[in-house]
Amino acid sequence: MKGCFQEMSGKGSRNRKILQGILGAVFLILAACGIMEYHQGAGTRTCTRELFAMDTVMSFTAYGRNAEAAVEAAVEEVKRLDALLSTGSASSEVSMLNREGTGTVSEDTAVLFRRGMDIYGQTGGLFDLTVYPLMRLWGFPTKEYHVPSEAELQEVLSLVDASRIFAEGNEIRLGAGQQVDLGGIAKGYTSGRIMEIYEEYGISSGMVSLGGNVQVLGEKPDGMLWRIGIKDPSGEQELAAVVSVENCAVVTSGGYERYFEEDGNTYIHILDPRTGYPASGDLASVTVVSADGTLADALSTSLYIMGVEDAVSYWRMHGEDFEMVLITDGGVIYATEGISGGLESEREIVVISADDR
Repeated sequence: MKGCFQEMSGKGSRNRKILQGILGAVFLILAACGIMEYHQGAGTRTCTRELFAMDTVMSFTAYGRNAEAAVEAAVEEVKRLDALLSTGSASSEVSMLNREGTGTVSEDTAVLFRRGMDIYGQTGGLFDLTVYPLMRLWGFPTKEYHVPSEAELQEVLSLVDASRIFAEGNEIRLGAGQQVDLGGIAKGYTSGRIMEIYEEYGISSGMVSLGGNVQVLGEKPDGMLWRIGIKDPSGEQELAAVVSVENCAVVTSGGYERYFEEDGNTYIHILDPRTGYPASGDLASVTVVSADGTLADALSTSLYIMGVEDAVSYWRMHGEDFEMVLITDGGVIYATEGISGGLESEREIVVISADDR
């Protein structure tokens, strides 16, 4: 699969206005849904299917002679990975590790542990696979929400430390009392696998939407770039921006996605592993664009926790493989220079330069 940044900078429009027709086109891409559909048009066969898995609605689209077979194979791959990685399934490998503390896992699970631990080190611990006990304490997996006491928080926080995980080959061993959740990286890995499957079936144009994770293969059949909407975190508009890409994953994380309210306070699902509390920086959403869906998935939450200043510093140090769009609590849009040419918004876009990289 080709990288996506050179194509974006070469074909992206500098136009900052989003027309109503463009918005409609974006939502047709992101909200493709319904039963399996096939039609013959201009010599291109299309297959679209929707599936609920990994706690989200997924939409698959492929164009090409083997579109039907490619989508079917992609759906089966999602089901297979969900069975391995879901914390909600007692028979999954992740649940087995959380019960037993140790075990031999499949290559997919082992790869995700290795990637997760690498990113844990690169982000200074902000991406942490062992955050699951904290998520459970706050009630996010079960929706039985609970604001913990300081004593409860400190007890559980002592378990959050991915450096205590031992991973060698397919052998995984957790630290005493630890539990893991690969949800912060699994969808990105899954979307990457779907792109590989599409290519194996000869598909040159396709996409998958896994909730806030979108990944596309090639250009659209008409030769245009895919246009992916970035939701307005404030809710004042449907979209804050639109990014045009090919061969990229576009992953957005924000506090508006999952949260609960209690006694007039709002508690979001993105937890800071350093404090145990919901992240409380100056960002409303982070969108990461990368040819590597796994990286984009993990970094979207990590950069959100960092806040604007540290996220910009991180990109300048590590941004060879990703670009990002930051939307602040005040509605300001920042975009790294490699993607700014392919980003459109009715608001002014502040371009982040790599000069200090």
